[in-house]
Amino acid sequence: MSGKTVFIVGPGFIGWNVLDLLIGEGYIVTGLVRRREHAEGIKASGATPVMGDLNNRDLIVEQSAQHDIVIHTATADHLPSVQAVLNGVKKRIEQGKPTIFIHTSGTSVLDDGAKGMFKSDKVFHDSAREEVDSVPQDAPHRAIDLEIVKMQKQFGDQAKLAIMIPPLIYGFNPKHKRLTIQIPTITRFALKHGFAPYVGKGAAVESNIHVMDLARAYITLLHHIEQSTAQETMTNPYYFCECTGDNEPSWYDVASLVGESLHKAGRIQDPKPREVPKELYGDLFGEFTEPVVGLNSRSRALRLRELGWEPREKDWKSSYVEDELPELLREETGSFSGYAGAVAS
Repeated sequence: MSGKTVFIVGPGFIGWNVLDLLIGEGYIVTGLVRRREHAEGIKASGATPVMGDLNNRDLIVEQSAQHDIVIHTATADHLPSVQAVLNGVKKRIEQGKPTIFIHTSGTSVLDDGAKGMFKSDKVFHDSAREEVDSVPQDAPHRAIDLEIVKMQKQFGDQAKLAIMIPPLIYGFNPKHKRLTIQIPTITRFALKHGFAPYVGKGAAVESNIHVMDLARAYITLLHHIEQSTAQETMTNPYYFCECTGDNEPSWYDVASLVGESLHKAGRIQDPKPREVPKELYGDLFGEFTEPVVGLNSRSRALRLRELGWEPREKDWKSSYVEDELPELLREETGSFSGYAGAVAS
């Protein structure tokens, strides 16, 4: 049993599954949550909830300074909360205490601006740090990733930092009753407008991962970092996590499955997907629709596989039809008006 303390920033769709696995291995877990109802769920899972949000800087600094391990799974796009964690890590360094920090980025950082018009041949490999470092500094999520890389250099061998970079996440844990973002949003759009949408030609592709395989990847990575020297962790902070290999679906493939599934369920008349007009982007991801569901983002999780991790959950199609779609069909969609939050991948 571990006995080490872990602070999870945002134990939601990803982090709650990580939390369950940590509790099962004897880690002592605290989770930062916004809602009282969620706090009760986290408590029932065996963790200690702390009420607050990502803008509670002092609280995040305090909790990060009190825990052996910090895992940020709330969002890839909130720099103040990441800086607060790093300040907490700095406090631990000043006290002579070792710390591990794993941040969650996303493979939108690899976006090539395709807007759905073409499939890219470019595939990124996490075993080659220079491939990830080659992306533009203004790429999605990149400013936060670079902040962590900068602080990694400053901390040197006094702390261990890593960046998990998941792609399109799918899957459903019936214990938590939480859905992911992209494919459910496409489904809700289709239920509202009567057709499954894609951007441009729908030709762009993205790697994907089941949320439970991703959760196990965090544990694999954590155990590796625990057993490594700080000097070893400085070599390359990046870890992809995908299950698709060379079989990434295009966004047209995704829309086709949504359209066919809703048609079979008797919820839309025409199963054929259509290009979404820009005036309806507000019912998808607003101004971020093209980079969120029109990007090429092809990654290979070589480093996790070298550590013994392997995906073992359902593929994205089976998961959607068997697990996510039934949950989505129970929703009331009349008031749906797009997804307003940040998208990790």
